[in-house]
Amino acid sequence: MNTTNLWSSSSPSVVTTDPGRIVHCDVLIIGSGMGGATLARALADSGARILIVEQGGFLPRERENWSPSDVFERGRYKNAPLWEDSAGRTFRPGVYHYVGGSTKMYGASLPRFREEDFTAVEHREGTSSAWPFSYTDLEPYYGAAEEWYRVHGSPGQDPTEPPRSQPYPFPALEHEPYIADLSDRLKHQGLHPYAMAMGVDRRTGGTCVRCRTCDGFPCMVGAKSDAETCGVRPALAQEGVRLLTGTRVTRLETDASGRTVIAAHAERDGAAVELRAGTFVLSAGAVASAALLLRSESAAHPRGLANSSGLVGRGYMQHNNTALLAVDPRRRNPTWFQKTLAVNDYYRAGPATRYPLGNLQLLGKLQGSMVKAARPAAPRPLLNALTARSVDWWVMSEDLPDDDNRVVLGPSGRTRVHWKPTNTRAHRELVSRTRRMMRRAGYRIVATQTLGVETNSHQCGTLRAGDDPARSVLDPYCRTHDVSNLFVVDASFFPSSAAMNPALTIAAQAVRVAREGGLLP
Repeated sequence: MNTTNLWSSSSPSVVTTDPGRIVHCDVLIIGSGMGGATLARALADSGARILIVEQGGFLPRERENWSPSDVFERGRYKNAPLWEDSAGRTFRPGVYHYVGGSTKMYGASLPRFREEDFTAVEHREGTSSAWPFSYTDLEPYYGAAEEWYRVHGSPGQDPTEPPRSQPYPFPALEHEPYIADLSDRLKHQGLHPYAMAMGVDRRTGGTCVRCRTCDGFPCMVGAKSDAETCGVRPALAQEGVRLLTGTRVTRLETDASGRTVIAAHAERDGAAVELRAGTFVLSAGAVASAALLLRSESAAHPRGLANSSGLVGRGYMQHNNTALLAVDPRRRNPTWFQKTLAVNDYYRAGPATRYPLGNLQLLGKLQGSMVKAARPAAPRPLLNALTARSVDWWVMSEDLPDDDNRVVLGPSGRTRVHWKPTNTRAHRELVSRTRRMMRRAGYRIVATQTLGVETNSHQCGTLRAGDDPARSVLDPYCRTHDVSNLFVVDASFFPSSAAMNPALTIAAQAVRVAREGGLLP
């Protein structure tokens, strides 16, 4: 038996040598994105031997981090395998396999969900499901996650804002003059623009330089509050935590009863590795976590591991997303860090709208090379001229849970995502209102592009949490109903998608699971 003690006094926290054929630990965390990284940090001082397994490596800090052409046109950091859509056509998903997961490339928008997002909400085309716990249950852990992820924000500006038991750790990022002027123009329309909750290091002495290459780029100076920087690295500072990179878990094995996972089978540098633990945590992302359970079928779990409900992979959601460019040909937009403003006036039903429509938030400042990736036939000088005079929005509406939207394994074994957008009429209405909003603000040209299945960075819902094992895969603390020592701590557990960025809610639930979920003996 070829085994190595990764927790010997001389072992480095990042495993760079051959770990041996069999590795033993107390808690195995599969995936180092927002859920896995935050959970590792929350458990780091528990005294348990915690092993984080990541199939990718560290994303390098290099000049190309800040190159729109390298990042968008040439896809320098895209390293996920191809997935299939419902017709079997392959596409490159918007996920990344690095230490820190897809947060290495995210926009660092870290809002809390609103109180009603945890309840059943009526929409124009259906109902979003209630969660098995409330905002109040999660609220203290939102505060902890905001501290760890260095969230900047200001309360009292957004009419939908939920109550808080503590202030934001840091004040909101200031709008640059052009965006401050836009905010005033929106207020004159009776709207309530507010400062976005952002995770960047703008503390006194912090490293953030408010660059143009934050949203959709890796951070060359480590200022973005991603899961590597704020989760994995603080966890590795504790004696009990180790990180194994370049290791892809292929299936989970249970004992004969099917009630307990005993091993995760993985591949590293072409060699088989068996990972044994007392507790197993899946944090690979809503699609990959569901696919791994489906690949782990056995005599005890013939439809896939933890799938007695038949719901593993079902209920996939990813938001309805539209990018909107509003152009005023008379004025250049000199803004460097644009992602500071959002609007929630259409987020809930009320005098302005009979049904909830969604959230508006500024994108990081678009540049010609970034648009060229989506519009390769468009002349680059034209794109440069337009983006130099544009203000750029992300228009986001809730995607409702539908069991026909699901993750399956295709005939070749490749991950296949069946997704037909829901709640589309509400989204079209939100896009229309945003278009009118910007024209009233003085922007003569408004262009939009609605995104498809490949824009799945907000994926969620494939292993929904609930109290009833017949209607859910996980319990309210993300433990699988069928397998006693298996947890899933990523956006898989979401019963609904809301219309806010999911990262902070994933992190808050990870802290809650670590502190209340009975994960450790």
